[in-house]
Amino acid sequence: MSSLTRADAERRAQIIDVTAYQVELDLSRGDLPDHTTFESRSTITFTATAGASTFLDVKAAEVRSIELNGTLLDLASVADGRVTLPDLAADNAVVVEATMGYSNDGQGLHRAVDPADSQAYLYGHLFLDAAPKVFACFDQPDLKAPYTIVVTAPEHWIVLGNGAATQAIPGRWELATTQPLATYFVTICAGPYASVTDEHDGIPLGIHARASLAQELSDQAPGMLQVTKDAFDYYHQLFDIRYPFGSYHQVFVPEFNAGAMENPGCVTFRDTYLFRGAATQDEILTRATTITHEMAHMWFGDLVTMDWWDDLWLNESFAEYMAHRTLTAITDSDDAWVDSTMARKAWGYAAERAPSTHPVAGSPAPDADSALQNFDGISYAKGAAVLGQLVAHLGDEAFVTGVTAYLKEHAYGNAALADFLGAMETASWRDLSSWAQAWLTTAGVDTIGAHQMGDGVRITRTRSEQAPADRPHAVDVAGWTDGEQVLHVRASLDTDEVTVPVSAGGRAALLVPNASDLTWARSALSQDSLAVLPTQLGQVGEPQHRAVVWVALTDALALAEVDPRLVVETFAQAWPVEDNPSILSRAGLLLTSRVLGEYLPDADVPAAAETSAAAARARLDSAEPGSSQALAAARVLAAATPDADLLGRWAGGTDLPEGLLGDRDFRWLVLRALAVAGAVSADELEAAAAQDSSLQGKLSALAARAALPTEADKEWAWDQLVGDHDRSNYERNALATGFWAGRHTDLVRPYVVAFHRDIPALEGRVGQDALARVATLAYPRTVVEEATAAATREALASGDLSPAVRRALVDQQSVLREVLASRAAFGG
Repeated sequence: MSSLTRADAERRAQIIDVTAYQVELDLSRGDLPDHTTFESRSTITFTATAGASTFLDVKAAEVRSIELNGTLLDLASVADGRVTLPDLAADNAVVVEATMGYSNDGQGLHRAVDPADSQAYLYGHLFLDAAPKVFACFDQPDLKAPYTIVVTAPEHWIVLGNGAATQAIPGRWELATTQPLATYFVTICAGPYASVTDEHDGIPLGIHARASLAQELSDQAPGMLQVTKDAFDYYHQLFDIRYPFGSYHQVFVPEFNAGAMENPGCVTFRDTYLFRGAATQDEILTRATTITHEMAHMWFGDLVTMDWWDDLWLNESFAEYMAHRTLTAITDSDDAWVDSTMARKAWGYAAERAPSTHPVAGSPAPDADSALQNFDGISYAKGAAVLGQLVAHLGDEAFVTGVTAYLKEHAYGNAALADFLGAMETASWRDLSSWAQAWLTTAGVDTIGAHQMGDGVRITRTRSEQAPADRPHAVDVAGWTDGEQVLHVRASLDTDEVTVPVSAGGRAALLVPNASDLTWARSALSQDSLAVLPTQLGQVGEPQHRAVVWVALTDALALAEVDPRLVVETFAQAWPVEDNPSILSRAGLLLTSRVLGEYLPDADVPAAAETSAAAARARLDSAEPGSSQALAAARVLAAATPDADLLGRWAGGTDLPEGLLGDRDFRWLVLRALAVAGAVSADELEAAAAQDSSLQGKLSALAARAALPTEADKEWAWDQLVGDHDRSNYERNALATGFWAGRHTDLVRPYVVAFHRDIPALEGRVGQDALARVATLAYPRTVVEEATAAATREALASGDLSPAVRRALVDQQSVLREVLASRAAFGG
C-alpha cells in the first residue's frame, strides 16, 4: 500500500477538519487459538469545504460498509488503502464497518501468545501509518481530534487505552473521551494483564504486564512508580502545565519494536524492561530514562504535535534532552548524563558518520515511509545535544520561558520549527536564525581538539568537510596525569581556534577535549594522549571524562584512526578498575561485539579474546559479589572467553558467580556462546528451551540455534528467517542476531547473496518498521570482504528496494566499509 505523501496530507488538511472519532472494536474472540481478525466500526465527524472531495484511509482485511452522510459508497472504490469521499457537505459523518487483521510484526493491533501460559495479549502500535489497520481514519499528524472508544473483549481480560477505561458490563469497556490526539497516538491494550495501581497528585497510575511476569512486575513496580511520581513533580514545576491526559498507564507489552511509545495516557514499553533475572545499574537507569523520556512526550509531541514528520525532532530531541535532565534533577546524580554519553551519543555519532546523515530539523520527508528512516541517533541524541547548546546560548531561564510559552500557545494543536524558534526568540530577545541554520538545519559534526602549550591550552574546531557550518560551542578541556586532574578549562568556541590560559599545575599526560560532554562534536585525542591511554584512562577520576574518552576511541576506531589492538590494550588495563555501570557495560559491548566480532583480523582474535577474558575475570574477582559490576564482568567473561569448560559448568549451574544461579537470561547468554563455539548441540538447546517455556526463552533458543556453526543449522535458520513461516517480528530478529555470530566466514559466505535476495522480498509480509530492524540485524557485516560491500552496492543500484531496506543497506554497508578501512590501515 502506498505511503501517505506530504503533498496529499497538505491538500487534505486544506479541505477538512476532523471534529471527533467514535471507534468500536470487537476483540471478543481474541483469546481463541490462532484467531487472526477483529471487527472495527469507525464513526468520524468532520467539517469540509462544501462540494469538495478527499480520501479516507482504511487498510482492512474486508470492508463491509462505508456510509457517507447517510449514503452507502461503492466498496469497489476502496483501493490501495484508501477510499474517496465525494461531494462533501459543510458538516459530515462517515461510518466504516470492517474486519481488520491482527498483526505479528509489531504494527497495527499486534497479537502475541505467551508460551508460558498460552494466554493472548493485544496492544495497538499505530505509529506513523498503521492506524488504518485498526480503524478507518484521516491518518496524518495535523488532523487531531478527540476519541471515544468502546471495546468488547473476553470477560477475563482487562482493557486499557488513552482514556480511562470502565467496564460497563462484563466484557464491554468504555473509554473516556480523550483530548484531541493525532491518529498515531491512539492505542488499545487488551488481555489478562497483571496490574499494579497507585495515585499521585490526583493522577491515577497503573503499571501492567503479562500474567507470567506478575512477580517481576510486583517486585519492580515500586521503583518505576517512584520515578514516575518524581518526574511528574519536576515536569509540573518546570513547564507550569499540568499533565493533561487524565490517568497514566504504563504497559509492558510483548514483541514491541521500539523501546517505548508515548501514547497519551497509555504508554507502551517493550517488556524486556521487566528484568527476569539480575540487572545491572545501567539497565535500571536505562529503564528510568525511557520512563522519563515518554513522560516528556506528554508535553512534547502529545500536547503539541508536529505538523509533519520533518519536525519529528520537536518530539524526540526534546524528550531525549528532558529525560536526562529530569533524572539528574530527581536523583541528584550525573549518572544519567554519563549513560547518555556512552549509549546515546555514541549511537548518534555513528549515525552522523553514515551516508544517510541528515539535519536535526527540516530533513526532507516526502512521505511517511521516508520519515520513518529518520528516527535515528540524529533526531534523538544529536537533537538533545543541540538543545543543550541552546541552553548554553540563551541561558536556562530564557530557554524554560520560551518552552513554556511554546507549549501553552500550541496546546492540543500542532506546531513547526518556526513556531518553536519564534517562542525562543521572544523569550530571549535574540535572533536565532544563524544559530538554527548552523545547528538545526545543517548536517555534520565538528571535531574538537586540544593541545597544551606552555601556560595555555589551544582548543581547535575543525568543521565538517561534508557540510561546513559556523557552529558555536560551549566546551571544556580536562587534563589528567597519574590520577590527578592537573587542568580544567572552559571556553566559548566561536572561532576555529582559541587559547585559554591555565594556572601552573604541571603538564597533562592525557588531555580530554569536550571532557564534560557539553557539546555535539567529535573529541579528537592527540597522539600523545593515545600513546598513554592504556595506562592513564583507568586513573581518571571523573566518570564523565572517562566516558568521553571511550566514545572518542569508538569514533576513532570507526574512522580507522586507531588500531583496534589499542582498544584491546586499553580495555585490558582500564576496564578491570572501572566502576561506572554504564561505562562497564558499553565498553564491554564495544570490545566483545565490535572489536572481537569484526575489527580484528581472524589471526588476532584468539589472543585478544584471552586478554579480554582475563580483564573480565579480574573485574569479576575484584567486584562485590552479586553487584552490578560483578554482573557486567560475568557477561563480558561469558561473551569473550574461549574456555568452553568454564561455559559448560556455568550452563549446568556449577561455579556460577553469586546472584546468577537460576538466572535464565544469563544461562542463555552462556548457551549462545557455546553455540557459537560449536560446543553445544541443537538437541541440548532444545532441552534448555523446554526448561524455559517463556517468551524470552523461546527467542533466546532461536538465537542460539541460529548461531550453531554447521551447514544444516545455518540452512534451517535462514529458512526460518525468510521462508513462508508464521514468525513474529521478534522471532525474525532473534534468528538474524544469531545467524552471523562468530568467525565462521567460510560457512556463512554463501548467505551474502541470499541476504540481498531474500530480505528485500519480505516487504509486504512485514511492516516497514519491523523490516528495517530485521534488515539491519540480518546484514552480513561479519563477512568482512569487499565482495559483501559490492553485493550491497549492486542491490542499491537496482532501485527496487523499500525505504526501510534501502536505509538499512546504506547504513550497514557504511559500517562494513569502516571495518574494511580499519583492516586495510592496521592489517588483516
